[in-house]
Amino acid sequence: MQKTLAALFGSIFVPIFEFLYGGGETVVSIMSAILLFVVLDWLTGTRAAKKDLSYASKYGLDGLFRTFFILLLPAGGHMLDNVFGLSGVVFGLLSIGILYHIAQSMTANAIRAGWGDFFPQWILQPLLNWVRSELEQKIARAIDRQPANKGDGLNG
Repeated sequence: MQKTLAALFGSIFVPIFEFLYGGGETVVSIMSAILLFVVLDWLTGTRAAKKDLSYASKYGLDGLFRTFFILLLPAGGHMLDNVFGLSGVVFGLLSIGILYHIAQSMTANAIRAGWGDFFPQWILQPLLNWVRSELEQKIARAIDRQPANKGDGLNG
């Protein structure tokens, strides 16, 4: 029964994956890395939001749509590569850009969650410099979403 389910799953999802992203070990590796970093970003973002009391299910649900959009960007890159005969150039550029952004977001969330203490100072300072803008934006959004800041006429 398990083999049948695995075969059914593979026969449905592998062709869809290959149509969207292309085939090959590199594509699978890049998309696996993007998915892993998305999950890590969700984990760190959830912990940071719980810590600074800005957790809101509405924002989390919006995040699902953002994530779906982000995961489809490389698919659009693959399709553009096919149209222009670029052999993975647009797919690669979009994928690396997405990985860069998600890694920045994840790192900023980890620092907001208080996990920066786990890094030695010689690593933490460059990380803080790298994510400073992202961190400042996340802190501002978190402050705006906190219950004490709702309904005061300033934040809508």
